[in-house]
Amino acid sequence: QVQLVESGGGLVQAGGSLRLSCAASGRAFSTYAMGWFRQAPGKEREFVAAISRSGGSRYYADSVKGRFTISRDNAKNTVYLQMNSLKPEDTAVYYCAGSVQVTTSVDGMNYWGKGTLVTVSS
Repeated sequence: QVQLVESGGGLVQAGGSLRLSCAASGRAFSTYAMGWFRQAPGKEREFVAAISRSGGSRYYADSVKGRFTISRDNAKNTVYLQMNSLKPEDTAVYYCAGSVQVTTSVDGMNYWGKGTLVTVSS
């Protein structure tokens, strides 16, 4: 079992930056691929970014490519999402998730955090 706790959300102006963190506990963190997803009000949860177990492979949604960066520190059992040039349409609850195999699919994730709210004002 893996427990995931997100932090770092908040209110930021358009064009600003935030860094989300997700701390993992339980089963060995390095055995899981990790991902970030988000869900805006009234919308379905969607893929944002994913990273392989070693961190050597990274994947991004087209909507965030070039603005967001996913990274992980296996020694600290933590995955990060650096978000730059934020836009109002990035407003959502951001979820950290873990999977046995790296995937961009919501249904493919095995473990989920409870989420952290990011609000981008115009």
